[in-house]
Amino acid sequence: MPQVVVPVRYPLSENSRATLAEAINVSEEEGADLTVLHVNLYQGGHKVSRAQLKSAVEREFGHLPRTRYVVRSGMLVEETILDEVAAQDADVVVIGDKQVGRWRSMIRRLVDDPDIEHYLRDELDCDVVTVSPNSQPSRYSPSRSSDD
Repeated sequence: MPQVVVPVRYPLSENSRATLAEAINVSEEEGADLTVLHVNLYQGGHKVSRAQLKSAVEREFGHLPRTRYVVRSGMLVEETILDEVAAQDADVVVIGDKQVGRWRSMIRRLVDDPDIEHYLRDELDCDVVTVSPNSQPSRYSPSRSSDD
């Protein structure tokens, strides 16, 4: 079964709602299971429960069949997201455009080349859909791109 992972903030921000709406569309189009992920930062102090996350999402979008709600704790949001994407063996990850810059910074710390698409293709082999509330989503698919 295909798997879509979407990281969101809690409470849901405007960007998180737009990203989640696109993830729902992608999962429905592809007949995929959906994992809604929130990361509690160790240093943040506020702990969101899985029940709180599920309740907030269902208030906005109603009951979502074939959806898992996952709350993880971590020091760095981006690393925790990547860990979950890998653990779920995700086919698609849907992220907000604000997240892309943070991922580039994290990847720059890990490798010399801060090309997030190249990194995800090599490390995770999943499609990446980037969502901006004010424009059409863009999709990067490593399986459809040419190798370097």
